[in-house]
Amino acid sequence: MDAVVQALILAVIQGLTEFLPVSSSAHLILPSQVLGWPDQGQAFDVAVHLGTLVAVVAYFSGDLRRMAGGVMGGVQSRQWNPDLQLAAAVVVGTIPAVIFGGLFSDFIAGHLRSSFVIACTTVIFGLLLWAADQRRDNQRGMQDLGLGLALVIGMAQALALLPGTSRSGITMTAALFLGFSRVASARFSMLLSIPIILAAGVLETVKLATASEPVSWSFMLWGFLASAISAFLCIHLFLRFLERIGMTPFVVYRLLLGAALFLFVGLA
Repeated sequence: MDAVVQALILAVIQGLTEFLPVSSSAHLILPSQVLGWPDQGQAFDVAVHLGTLVAVVAYFSGDLRRMAGGVMGGVQSRQWNPDLQLAAAVVVGTIPAVIFGGLFSDFIAGHLRSSFVIACTTVIFGLLLWAADQRRDNQRGMQDLGLGLALVIGMAQALALLPGTSRSGITMTAALFLGFSRVASARFSMLLSIPIILAAGVLETVKLATASEPVSWSFMLWGFLASAISAFLCIHLFLRFLERIGMTPFVVYRLLLGAALFLFVGLA
């Protein structure tokens, strides 16, 4: 298959799976391990991360403006307000992933990025998502998101360092277990993704700046556009139909994917 076509497929996969509870990292690791596709390089990683970042920032631009206004208003009035509380929740929810990422990311990258580990985490965290989605008292909304609850969700987000866990999946699972509605769980998960994707993009950019490999700007542009468009559409459709379809289709997909991976590992 042509390298450009492979790259576009991977960019679309990144855009579609970054915000769905199915693990984008697993879907980007698997083509290389199962199909033998070559790594697309650091420039491509920068492009697709930037694409998903632009998509989520564009979609939640209204929320982000209100949060920024809440921070400024809170500083000026020295009073707490709902938008400041949401902004603080995003910051607090990001801290555990930053700490655990700094401590364990190298070990995980060197020892746990295998098809067997992905198969296990895909199934285990898929079943946890199903269990969380079966709650019938999920009534909490974004206005109920205190800093303590945000920290719990953030600690769950740190588990997404394990390949196959799904950052969006584990944060939605934690929020659902804490009694938040499906939509509130998904929206906070997506807002929580912004600093994480931004940090990942900055790290990849630093690596790219210090690397000696040539950069194909047209290659990066196509990757950026494909991931940005697919991610924006994914966010819009997921939030629109989430209450109607629930998490079950994604759980079933994870179980089927996990079974296929266990079969691949057994045959390899």
